[in-house]
Amino acid sequence: MMRKHPRRLKPTSSQERTPAPIRATGNLETDLESFKQVFHNPGDLTTRPFVFHNKKGLVIYFESLIDNNLLEESFFTPLSEERFDDRYSLADMITAPKKVVSNNITEQTRLLTTGYAAILLEKDTDIIFVESGLYFNRSVEEPSNEKVVRGSHEGLVESLFINLNLIRRRAQTSEFTVKKTTVGNKLKRETAILYMNDIADPNTVDVITERINDISSDLVLSPGFIAEYIQDDVITPFPQVLFTERTDRIISHLLEGRIVILTDGSPSALIAPISIFAFFQSPDDYNVHFILGSFYRLIRFLSLAIAVTLPALYISVVAFNYEILPNPLILPIKNSLANIPYPPLIEALIMEFTIELIREAGVRLPSPIGQTIGIVGGLVIGEAIVNAGLVSNMVIIVVALTAIASFVIPSPEMNSVVRVLRFPFMFLAAMFGILGVSLASMLLIIHLCKLTSFGRSYLSPISPFRLKDLKDTFIRMPVWLLNTRPLAVKPKELKQQGYSWWWKREKKQ
Repeated sequence: MMRKHPRRLKPTSSQERTPAPIRATGNLETDLESFKQVFHNPGDLTTRPFVFHNKKGLVIYFESLIDNNLLEESFFTPLSEERFDDRYSLADMITAPKKVVSNNITEQTRLLTTGYAAILLEKDTDIIFVESGLYFNRSVEEPSNEKVVRGSHEGLVESLFINLNLIRRRAQTSEFTVKKTTVGNKLKRETAILYMNDIADPNTVDVITERINDISSDLVLSPGFIAEYIQDDVITPFPQVLFTERTDRIISHLLEGRIVILTDGSPSALIAPISIFAFFQSPDDYNVHFILGSFYRLIRFLSLAIAVTLPALYISVVAFNYEILPNPLILPIKNSLANIPYPPLIEALIMEFTIELIREAGVRLPSPIGQTIGIVGGLVIGEAIVNAGLVSNMVIIVVALTAIASFVIPSPEMNSVVRVLRFPFMFLAAMFGILGVSLASMLLIIHLCKLTSFGRSYLSPISPFRLKDLKDTFIRMPVWLLNTRPLAVKPKELKQQGYSWWWKREKKQ
């Protein structure tokens, strides 16, 4: 059953009161003043006069948003030709592919801010808005945070138009469906909902569409805003949608029955519903032999356990449960801790916060300087702290292994969650030892069992348990065995392929 979505805040009464719409009058001076009034007399609002059928006209646009060459080709050049007689209207003469005709100036102000030019004609109350926008887009390249060794190196960009082009060229089927909507009250942002009509669950599509349309905010800066608005559970650090910039990853999830959300101005796509296992999958898993892909995936799950529990286990062993250590290790660890003036928790926290500071500094600084900060922080500061007697050699090893293990997780969102989770584990370990680590693990599993992503279990197919869907979770089975879609997504069509390795034997018989 789909979990009830938290109620959104409704606009206040002052937001609900909107001014009366301003409509075109057919008087050029009056309508020009109306545009200036709506935009509060902007300095970059440009006007160009023209004459059509002995009537004066006016083109209004923002010079910073218009491609002058495109406007010339679509309007002023056809206007100068003499082949247009009285049988042709002004709209017939315009060759631009996108045109909007309206007499409501207030309602169509957003068109001017997105690269449209308003064409006014004397004694005509209809305004023609012509698309002539100037766009600057970076080239299509591989996402820096989702690099692969083999496979496609094509990633999304900030333009929704280009992103839809990249995805539609891969999804060459009539079942590929795109729903467009806008989010944001004051600054509207175009959003697209993508799914396969013959595979995706229609109820999930309706729920996602309703939640997006229910967003009440002046500005939606990024897909991260949308993710927080539409997720099932609010008080949890775990992401309930998958962020990706890879087109091949988007196509594979679409074919499994999931829904993709794109936002203009951002190269990140949201994929839902999702389970926790999707954050440990990488396109490289499917570009190598299944044995190698399974090995890499098991390494990631092992790194998850190390990144979350290793500092806590160190604290619990040193402070409480030293008897579980082998005898040859007890003396070296005791000698390294002899001159440390505070308990293991403080020692571990000092190093963990130092690592986090170095990591954040490396991300924010330019690449060459960031690499230098990492080397200086890892070698010089670490050695200096040990020589000063602030931390032991053992905690340096533990924190270094923890940091390396966290980098193995391919999803930046899950990587951030793991970095936060180790701190409550450390505090419970400092209070109760190994029992505290066990208690923290139990609470974490209970929390994950309660989580849902658009009504789907976050731990699917472990909870509820489905043996058939385990073929692509902890390990990756051969491609010829991945013949069904995940049942948790509730696809319309469960079977996704009929090809099997056994066809060779059947053919011989």
